[in-house]
Amino acid sequence: MPAARNAVVMMGGGPTPVINNSLRAIVEGCRELGNQFGTVYAAWQGVEGLLREELLDLSAQPEEEIALLRTTPAAGAIGTARYKLTREEDLARTIKVFRAHQVGYFFGIGGNDTQEVCLKVAQAAEGTGYELTVVGVPKTIDNDLGDEQFKLVDHTPGYGSVARYWAWTVQCLEEENRGSAPADPVLVVQAMGRRVGYIPAAARLADPEREIPLLIFLPEMNPTLEELAGLVADTVRREGRAIVVVSEGLKLAELGERRDAFGHAAFSSSRATMAQLLVNHLNDVGLPARGLARGQLPGTEQRDAILYASPVDLTEAHQVGRKAVLLAAEGKSGVMATILRAPGNIYRAEYGAVPLAEVAGRDRPFPAAWVDHERADVTDDFVRYSWPLLGEDLVSVPIVDGRLRFARLRPIFAKKVLPDYTPAAYRQGG
Repeated sequence: MPAARNAVVMMGGGPTPVINNSLRAIVEGCRELGNQFGTVYAAWQGVEGLLREELLDLSAQPEEEIALLRTTPAAGAIGTARYKLTREEDLARTIKVFRAHQVGYFFGIGGNDTQEVCLKVAQAAEGTGYELTVVGVPKTIDNDLGDEQFKLVDHTPGYGSVARYWAWTVQCLEEENRGSAPADPVLVVQAMGRRVGYIPAAARLADPEREIPLLIFLPEMNPTLEELAGLVADTVRREGRAIVVVSEGLKLAELGERRDAFGHAAFSSSRATMAQLLVNHLNDVGLPARGLARGQLPGTEQRDAILYASPVDLTEAHQVGRKAVLLAAEGKSGVMATILRAPGNIYRAEYGAVPLAEVAGRDRPFPAAWVDHERADVTDDFVRYSWPLLGEDLVSVPIVDGRLRFARLRPIFAKKVLPDYTPAAYRQGG
């Protein structure tokens, strides 16, 4: 086998505004270490493309397009998937694809489910005696990857940007609600976060001094519909109005939710929304003020709004990608690159590694100590934790002819050498 072995990069799950800066770092890092890394391929549309032997040649792309990945949001450049890679035949196929294309390095960019895929691939390679270095690259706006003590993973790339999105969005909602309160005293807005409350919690960053009549409800708070309505009514009586941020994952009623391949609720595909449910209930029972409750439903733009991206998040997404390449070059396999917080009062990120087995498939809960005692807000400790991730500057995105200029990779694929393959879950009776 030649000294320089090829690499495959795969994305999994939902994207972030800064995910492609990790991808860019991997491509450029492998290029810089060209005596060790050969061609860098992307698994087109994630695991599914890997199984179908659809490998996009990233090494053959124009340098300008790779550079533009820096501010290209979401996963459109190489695609992603939500496919549970657990079946033995799928794992065997994965190793066959790697053998056929002399792949010695596998990078998986994603959250806890994607890190579980990386772990399964590493175990499959070891089980068959195939030499493969597997390194995970963290990514999730949910910030639920890691340990409850924040010693393995302080935070994940993607979270700083969605936190900034909510900090700025709530500031704008405050201007809306403050002006329209005589007619519409309550504004309910729904944030992503199906099981863990880091995303809705970021609404507090809009108002660290607590001057806005803001209520925040995380999945961990688990209020009843009546309790929630009572807290809203109390705020309206006291302040004359209220802004209410609810997690999509609250369990107030049956929403008819649909689920993805990992069994996770896909709320943006469900029959109803938590925000509308609450708006309807508030208007049915009546508010202690004239006017109605109104609702607003930000959607998946929370995870692709590059103009809201945090410059801290953008830099860290790149640095953690570079760390992954360095780990692979050192022969460290079965690990995930990670962001840690340096000791001291001044925020500084450090980069390390954690065994995949310690983070794969596990959700980190929102700390109970960061939930306010009234269960309608978060504490100052959360603000101190998350505040440095927002950053101070705007991210500069290239504009051409008045439109954002994103990377557009050319459809240059490795030649298929294996028989066609349908992922096991998509076969009849699979």
